[in-house]
Amino acid sequence: MSRLDAPSIERKWQQRWQDAGCFNADMASDKPKYYVLEMFPYPSGRIHMGHVRNYTLGDVVARVKRARGYNVLHPMGWDAFGLPAENAAIERGVHPAKWTYENIEGMREQLKSMGLSYDWSREFATCDPSYYRFEQKMFLDFMKNDLAYKKESWVNWDPVENTVLANEQVVDGCGWRSGAPVERRLLSQWFLKITAFSEDLLNAIEGLDRWPDRVRIMQHNWIGKSKGARITFQLTEVPSGADNGIEVFTTRPDTLYGASFIALAANHPLILGLAENNTALHDFVEECNRMGTSQATIEAAEKKGVDTGLTVDHPFDPAIKLPVYAANFVLMDYGTGAIFGSAGHDQRDLDFANKYNLPVIPVVLPEGEDPDTFKVTDTAYTGDGRLYNSDFLNGMTVEDGIPAAIAKLEELNSGTGETTWRLRDWGVSRQRFWGCPIPVIHCDTCGIEPVPEDQLPVTLPDDVDFDQPGNPIANHPTWKHTTCPKCGGKAERETDTFDTFFESSWYFLRFADPDPEIAFSKEAVKYWLPVDQYIGGVEHAVLHLLYSRFFTRALAACGYLDLDEPFDGMMTQGMVCHQTFKDQNGQWLFPTEVERQGEDQWVKTDTDQIVDAGRIEKMSKSKRNVVDPELIISGYGADTARLFMMSDSPPERDMEWTNSGVEGASRFIHKLWRMSSSENGIGLADLGTAMPETLDDAAKTLIGATHRTIASISEDIERFRFNRCVAALYSLSNSITDAKGDSKAQDWARRFALETLVQLMAPIAPHITEEIWENLGHDQMIAEMAWPEADPKWLIEETISIGVQVNGKLRGTIDIVPDCDKSIAEELALALPGVQKILDGQAPKKVIVVPNRIVNVVA
Repeated sequence: MSRLDAPSIERKWQQRWQDAGCFNADMASDKPKYYVLEMFPYPSGRIHMGHVRNYTLGDVVARVKRARGYNVLHPMGWDAFGLPAENAAIERGVHPAKWTYENIEGMREQLKSMGLSYDWSREFATCDPSYYRFEQKMFLDFMKNDLAYKKESWVNWDPVENTVLANEQVVDGCGWRSGAPVERRLLSQWFLKITAFSEDLLNAIEGLDRWPDRVRIMQHNWIGKSKGARITFQLTEVPSGADNGIEVFTTRPDTLYGASFIALAANHPLILGLAENNTALHDFVEECNRMGTSQATIEAAEKKGVDTGLTVDHPFDPAIKLPVYAANFVLMDYGTGAIFGSAGHDQRDLDFANKYNLPVIPVVLPEGEDPDTFKVTDTAYTGDGRLYNSDFLNGMTVEDGIPAAIAKLEELNSGTGETTWRLRDWGVSRQRFWGCPIPVIHCDTCGIEPVPEDQLPVTLPDDVDFDQPGNPIANHPTWKHTTCPKCGGKAERETDTFDTFFESSWYFLRFADPDPEIAFSKEAVKYWLPVDQYIGGVEHAVLHLLYSRFFTRALAACGYLDLDEPFDGMMTQGMVCHQTFKDQNGQWLFPTEVERQGEDQWVKTDTDQIVDAGRIEKMSKSKRNVVDPELIISGYGADTARLFMMSDSPPERDMEWTNSGVEGASRFIHKLWRMSSSENGIGLADLGTAMPETLDDAAKTLIGATHRTIASISEDIERFRFNRCVAALYSLSNSITDAKGDSKAQDWARRFALETLVQLMAPIAPHITEEIWENLGHDQMIAEMAWPEADPKWLIEETISIGVQVNGKLRGTIDIVPDCDKSIAEELALALPGVQKILDGQAPKKVIVVPNRIVNVVA
């Protein structure tokens, strides 16, 4: 056999798969369906290692399911609207569409070079009118069904750019690009009524049993159902034009006797009214408006306030007067824009009370504490206990005190019990060019009118000018000017575009049906949906998944489909990490700019200057700890990159990219290539398909090990334990090379074991295994073959081989009796030469024996 030429082999088999249409999905099949989908990428121009890991995970699942007899849908497309394209247009002087489609061309070729089993016939880009025409129609249907509406909302406003900024674009209170102090402004915005489905979205989480627990918890918390009380605090003196009382919603009415102040949002109507004649309040409101609207930013800021001079009556005891403050940590968009401060049991309230010398009254006594001596000074007590300093609530638990407090409020007509939600309606308006135009028209006579459906899609202008500040669509000389579809008079188009989450909230439905005339058919959705396995980063665990779940319900309410949940199974993969490096001037260095000298020292490759080797962190361009997948694929081959991605860690955990790990994966692929050569006696010779009638012990041992490997890998793939699959492949390859007998039975066993090894490895390293399979004399591609099946009679064993890892790296295997004592497994593992070399005479920190599976040594 010739030298392994990975690039040529990979191009060959990618073309073969394409020519044969191996991965094209069709509903006209009697096989059970399986829909596997990775979150589609933004076309930034180049794939990164996070893409490689994510898409390899999905590809392994897709290939195995196809081999196991499923009709697999595995599509790919592009989440193509967004701010980066608009920024690129400004920087490079090109239209965002040109930049985006050029990036798609490049990234498509990069993904194809990985050998991913996509049905490319279903590819689309969400920025194409052929896609977003359908979501414009959906929005009009949402309007008809009272699921879309317009209202005023507070936003982050950049006064230089004249545009709204996302919370993430506000840096230290300034616009990320202009550097100008950000202001809060009330703007009229479009919203989708996600809150109409709050209860259903919450209750259905229980049935998502193939989702990670942490994702379900995050969804649960974001929806945030709370039971509490809406309380009216009566003003002692009512300012002219103001309401008589201040409404507060709280989930902790049991702590009312600990209240020492009322805090209102800076843009609360009462504060805005007072600020007209109060310079201190006016200046404070202006200061708060420069903070932006991010809850995270506001929580992190120093707690500040201004005393309004007003007081309110305590709802349980009007003799108690509470001062009213304007505060920078209260948001008008959350709850009622007002809170009561119970400083003893909320850290935010305590910080504020301490700053302004307000009373701190603890009312929840921890178990075992003396009520006469227990105090709260710098740290609020947020645990459980019994109520005290609380009149009729004294002695009750927190759990019993809440309903008792609500009952008393209702008796006094001071409040009512109420259920509230953290979830807010989804604001979908963006004052940006590169997004889907919102299909409505504004007429002075008729008001808001939907664009007639026969005029869809409303497309973006080609002649766009980014030199002016503000929204380029609003500044366009002609685009927004139109006629009212109702009265025929002069009118203007809506110049906001959709939040880019809009496109990604239904794209999985579009993949089910590529018909250019409809968004999707009910029949296609009924056949393919829900997605059986969805794969993506945990950073999308809340908004994208929640919006997709909402969209499915909203479309069902509008008659588009009959579907409860879009994603049946969810896997969140960890991040790809790499060590960071800085030169002596503190500048970040790429990994290609440094090399190791000795055990602990790193130097620059061009100067031998010592560099500072820092922490292992998520790959990021800013810290330059990135590795270009294209260099790895061109240098080692896609199979090597794929194998390493699967071998290092469980997929839900972060993994470290190391040169040694890549080289180890490459060595194994070369080993497999050599094993399959005819010179090794197990390659090209035709040994027939039937097992010899007479088998010696060595042949039986190898055949049994092969069937057990089939069984273990089949189970581990179903459970996404891909790193264990790779360890089992390594172990089987060692068993093959260790079998050195020369009987016909052993020749057959080695050939059987090798062919099985190649088939089992094909989903992970598909190119090299196809080439070996063909060299072994097979006409049919592995991509078209059934998955190997383990024969139960060969699964009974006297001993088993398990892997031994040191610090997560496989260093050898040991043979043990099933269910043997852990001390025996530990003793055998520590005796391995590979383990002893790493330990270098030192005792391990820890040895973890997973019975019948693996031994983990922590050095």
